[in-house]
Amino acid sequence: MVYTDTIAAIATALSSSGIGIIRISGSDAVAVAERMFEPAVAGKRLSEQKTYTIHYGYIRDGEERIDEVLLLLMRGPHSYTAEDTVEIDCHGGVLVMKRILELAVKCGARLAEPGEFTKRAFLNGRIDLSQAEAVIDVIQSKNEYALQSSVSQLSGSMSRKVRELREKLIYEIAFIESALDDPEHISLDGYPERLRETLQPIEMELEASIGTFDNGRIMTEGIKTVILGKPNAGKSSLMNVLLGEERAIVTEIAGTTRDTLEENIRLRGLSLNLIDTAGIRETEDIVEKIGVERARKIADEADLILYVVDGSRELDENDRQILDLIRGRKVIVLLNKTDLEPVLTEEALREACGQEVIPVSAKEQQGIDRLEEKIQTMFLQGNLNFNDQVMLTNVRHKTAMEQALKSLRLVETSIDNAMPEDFFSIDLMDAYEHLGTILGESLEEDLVNEIFSHFCMGK
Repeated sequence: MVYTDTIAAIATALSSSGIGIIRISGSDAVAVAERMFEPAVAGKRLSEQKTYTIHYGYIRDGEERIDEVLLLLMRGPHSYTAEDTVEIDCHGGVLVMKRILELAVKCGARLAEPGEFTKRAFLNGRIDLSQAEAVIDVIQSKNEYALQSSVSQLSGSMSRKVRELREKLIYEIAFIESALDDPEHISLDGYPERLRETLQPIEMELEASIGTFDNGRIMTEGIKTVILGKPNAGKSSLMNVLLGEERAIVTEIAGTTRDTLEENIRLRGLSLNLIDTAGIRETEDIVEKIGVERARKIADEADLILYVVDGSRELDENDRQILDLIRGRKVIVLLNKTDLEPVLTEEALREACGQEVIPVSAKEQQGIDRLEEKIQTMFLQGNLNFNDQVMLTNVRHKTAMEQALKSLRLVETSIDNAMPEDFFSIDLMDAYEHLGTILGESLEEDLVNEIFSHFCMGK
């Protein structure tokens, strides 16, 4: 995967805006830009200018001036791609950006593929693959915690941790190989137990990192939050309050909501993928029955369940079915309709469900602050410090660490079975290579292409 040609793309959103950026990168980037750029200062040649300079002038196609621009010149290897790079800051109209991009292609560049600028940064050794993946995570961050985690990974937190572990493993591999080649000068007496002591803290680090994946996924993808309750408990009203708009239809008729309704909200720095469901009850209505079954299925996959109970009615068999459904799950129980004459008390509901109960009134928007605080407490224990904490958010990274951990446990099995030391070396090398895939070492070209294909155009 060696690239020498010059690529170009629009690096900003393709919509009317104050400014647009066209990025050109490659061995002929400066030459391509020079063919289309008319400097405001006559006789000034772009190819003779220093790196990290900005130049004012015009983009010209023959005799036609297309736009007034600022041109940023960054020579490799000290650029985003580690190649000569030119960025043209023009007016942000869709037509003008397309005209400049077409002219760049006419002057010798080709259209970049999605993620190709970042791919070149990776292939040219400016960043490793985990940092490259962090670029798209930064762009797609849905909340402050996901952004902090992605920026931390972009700055190399994951890379440093993986390299530290690999250095320890490669030292042991080299020691075993040296001892086997020169047994007269390097002794392996007592080495298996010393190796076990070395591997145990490495395994603990891998286990701890793998254990952060569920929280990391929630941070980046959002908390899948399902609102459950029997018909007319106030589920849709609660959703509207959390959304801050009348999104769900609310009526006095039980069974109004017959299908799921999904929305995404930000709540105290977290993202919630909020799902309103059909009221759970026994029904002969075919359409409503489908909605109820769908609600049960979605509840099984939820990260968080908001169980809404109608405080103006006693618990019935439908409530008891829901209590069975949510038992052992991460759930918040809400006693709704506290603005009405209470029939069901907070104490009675707490005794029935065995959990803390938050009284709310979706109609009067009471108790919502306490609900938000409870969600924040459930999913954020303490202050997250992303400068020294590596939180797994990528399935590929998790799989690589699991494979590495499996290989290290095979080493311990070989030690227990008093196997020859060269068996240790094989599994240690497997662990070393699995961790290397996180950084992008020994990775198949097809997988690299697949990773970067999910990037946006121009990045």
